[in-house]
Amino acid sequence: MNKKGFLHICLAASIVALLGSVYADVRAQGGETAGASAAPAASTAREVRKANRALSRKVYAALAKHKEIDAGSISVVARDGAVTLNGTVAEAAQIDTVVAVAKTVPGVKSVSNKLSVQRPIGE
Repeated sequence: MNKKGFLHICLAASIVALLGSVYADVRAQGGETAGASAAPAASTAREVRKANRALSRKVYAALAKHKEIDAGSISVVARDGAVTLNGTVAEAAQIDTVVAVAKTVPGVKSVSNKLSVQRPIGE
């Protein structure tokens, strides 16, 4: 074996030993490798989206109990307990009712009201 080949083998062995040492240190500290830690972050984001959708459904369900409100023309967007209401209602008094109902849903921390009164066609 020539000198150049011997140096390549020594360099490769040094890199393998260094990577093994770093991996052992990370595992000993309770951490994971970069590839393994990416999966829990994705599931956490998935869980947040799932919780947001569940909260939106709870607000829709609460609105459906009030027959005087047409919840079909209202969109509910939830993000970490903050609920945004968009859309239209038939009468101005219903805006306050929709906001009040949304605030009573467990998990709702705040309500942003972007509702408006629907104008009849031709006016």
